[in-house]
Amino acid sequence: MLVVNDSYPGPEIRVHRGDAVYVNVHNQGTHGFTIHWHGVKQYRNPWSDGPEFVTQCPIQPGTNFTYQVILTDEIGTLWWHAHSDWSRGSIHGAFIILPAENETYPFPTPDADQTIILESWYNRDFLEILTTANSTGRAPPSADAYAISGHLGDTYGCANDTIFRMKVDYQKAYLLRIINGAMNEQMFFTITNHSLTVVAQDASYVQKFTSDYILITPGQTMDVLVFANQNIGQYYMAMRPFSGGALQATDNITTGILQYTNSDVGGLNSSTITLPVMNDANAAYNFTARIKNSNVTQNPALHVPKDIDRRVYIAIATNTVPCIESTCESPEERSLASMNNVSFVFPYPIDIPSILRQDRSINGTVYTEDFPLNPPEFYNFTGELVGFPRGTSRGTKAVVLNFGEAVENVLQATELGAAGGHPIHLHGFSFYWVGTGIGNFSNLTDPLSYNLVDPPLINTIQVPRRGWVALRFFAQNTGVWFMHCHYERHSSLGMDTVFIVKNGTTVETSILPPPASGMPCCPGT
Repeated sequence: MLVVNDSYPGPEIRVHRGDAVYVNVHNQGTHGFTIHWHGVKQYRNPWSDGPEFVTQCPIQPGTNFTYQVILTDEIGTLWWHAHSDWSRGSIHGAFIILPAENETYPFPTPDADQTIILESWYNRDFLEILTTANSTGRAPPSADAYAISGHLGDTYGCANDTIFRMKVDYQKAYLLRIINGAMNEQMFFTITNHSLTVVAQDASYVQKFTSDYILITPGQTMDVLVFANQNIGQYYMAMRPFSGGALQATDNITTGILQYTNSDVGGLNSSTITLPVMNDANAAYNFTARIKNSNVTQNPALHVPKDIDRRVYIAIATNTVPCIESTCESPEERSLASMNNVSFVFPYPIDIPSILRQDRSINGTVYTEDFPLNPPEFYNFTGELVGFPRGTSRGTKAVVLNFGEAVENVLQATELGAAGGHPIHLHGFSFYWVGTGIGNFSNLTDPLSYNLVDPPLINTIQVPRRGWVALRFFAQNTGVWFMHCHYERHSSLGMDTVFIVKNGTTVETSILPPPASGMPCCPGT
């Protein structure tokens, strides 16, 4: 598989809040890829945001490209990953944003920190998995196993040296920087006999709370304090998927070890692992409901849109369409996914190979500005949709926003197809998660229950099965910004769209010029 600097996960990048970072990426592999700086807003700089064929062409083998990563108010843990096909499964790493000089944490400074990346493990190459799915028309398979920072643990019959170990000193405090880099799975995570104190999510501080476990969705990051205050010894850390949908994940527990200094090897007991069961929806809800924005000076000033200029209501679905390719298998149907019954088509191969580089005065050549702001028809989205048509249209359609608009984005899960929840990530923004509920969203009654006081400020949100979420943000970052499901199987099937924010009235609110050195070229252009 393709990796970065001979390591899996890839190298960790550590910077300070507000830095400008330049990363020169050399492609020594056999196929093109891009890099996305997940959770970095890249203010006015979509040129370095990374989604393939949306803001750039892939970096071709034997070439390189320098990304300019512009930080603003992000603080804590983010990550970087490939944004081409399924290559993020092996091309990813942590992006740690430390406090600026003379800035402190809003809690006692930990004695040390440790990055932990939760991953999916496949026994095949990631590009091969996607190529096979595309050629057969079938959805990609579930993971064969899971890994903690590249280690499979001791539950799969592997050698002992494949288990992740974190060494700690008695009575010291540690900040765990946890990243869910899994391809298609939410994850429960715990450390036996130790409490976990959640202090940040998606590079924004939250009101501290303590739990026996966390739930983290693909794309999300979470900063967690753990105190080494138990008897000196070894303790399991463990993860398992949460699967609330019709398509079940592989129900495996993957382990690591929290090891106290001077403790004897051994003494581990798997019966002490107390993770919620894979389909425990109550455990999932009870954890996420506790996450609130923290009104600390290290956070951006709380600025929740109260009055809305634009509402975008998106129904999310998995679909099937007739398969016209001769290689597709019986029953001659192809799996797709959609937002508002539009399955996103990346604008390639064409003469102008990315939405960002499109001259907007020639609308329609690469994309159209008619992504529906509401579902094409309203039905009982969360009911039993047996016999309901599962078809969808295909297209490259964008939502166009005026600079500064107050936007509400309601994401509605549906029971159409392989029903379930969906982790949705919006590039270029952190948004306020102001509401959630089960059933069909009502614009008359549901806004009455919104949290406009201390909603979490995040960049990736899990839409619950048979439910909805409401997000709010100000469109104050001009550029082209991808929004997609962070289940890779759904994004690759079309569960994506694009938000285009027009230039403001000043140079300071307009898109930056492209890099003087040029952008990567697509093959054949």
